[in-house]
Amino acid sequence: MTINAMGEGAKYKGTQMTEKQLSEMIEKKVTEAKQVCEGDETSDECKVAWDEVEEVSQDKADLRLRLEVEKKDPLESFCLENPETEECRVYDD
Repeated sequence: MTINAMGEGAKYKGTQMTEKQLSEMIEKKVTEAKQVCEGDETSDECKVAWDEVEEVSQDKADLRLRLEVEKKDPLESFCLENPETEECRVYDD
């Protein structure tokens, strides 16, 4: 079982994967936005690229907020019903 930094409890593998994927996607979208905006920072394409960065960043912020507000992993109820799924595996450190 992995304990999060705040000491609030276990994080399931699926939640850890989601957080990691969102972080990687943010980095990728920022890189893409910088490339798109190199020629013209006022172009519609540039605005769309930064909007995508903002959307993915908001998704990660929403996930963090849900974890904090609920004080439990969002997969907990799913995993109680489906403990055999890969997302619900819990590892001992």
